[in-house]
Amino acid sequence: MQAPKGAQIKSKIRVAERGEVLTGEREVNAMLDLVKPETERIDSRFLEPACGTGNFLVEILRRKLSVVDGRYKRSRQEWERNAVVAVSSVYGIDIQLDNVEDCRERLYALFLEFYERRWRQNMRHECRESVRAILGLNIIWGDALSLTQGDQPGGPPIVFAEWSPVNGSMIKRRDFEFRALLPEAEPGLGRAQERLFGEEQESLFGTRQQSLVSDTGQGVFIPEPVRDYPLVHFLEIGHA
Repeated sequence: MQAPKGAQIKSKIRVAERGEVLTGEREVNAMLDLVKPETERIDSRFLEPACGTGNFLVEILRRKLSVVDGRYKRSRQEWERNAVVAVSSVYGIDIQLDNVEDCRERLYALFLEFYERRWRQNMRHECRESVRAILGLNIIWGDALSLTQGDQPGGPPIVFAEWSPVNGSMIKRRDFEFRALLPEAEPGLGRAQERLFGEEQESLFGTRQQSLVSDTGQGVFIPEPVRDYPLVHFLEIGHA
């Protein structure tokens, strides 16, 4: 059940049970404009820990794809590769499964809109499938405060896939437990909320952990992946 365009609630029951109010377009753009250069970096990662139907993530992806479209319009291969990187840089969590499904569909539809407009006669099924697969892994049904999948306590831990471009058309995937990316957070406690929503929010996939020290004397965060995958061509992600 997707909210009508411009609506900020799906139902009064959801507001009462979950406090669910979707952020309006004007507020989304005003907030994203505070970090405008990052929203226009193709590979800059964004995590929305209560993504709803994707109002923030859709606008972030729109800005990134606009950059891709302007910069790589002469080469389909470069356009596709950078569009896949842009999609792979947005992450979301929501406790409502229908929100997760709506968010994935909205992000895919936006990608398809740009893809069709630029390469209508030369679109590749493999590229579309790569985007579908990435969104299936990046937009997660779970509870960002308990750091677990699903909407019930005691579920499996949330795991995110990190997608890193390597050697032109290749992509490196590594999986990380969300808990490991917030090394000081205790599930369900205020510290977790502070790391997710407060001024201390850090870059996804790490800035400091372990007992390593940089040449500036500061701690270095190097999280450990739970799984490491072989390099894969960006057009093969969908069935790798």
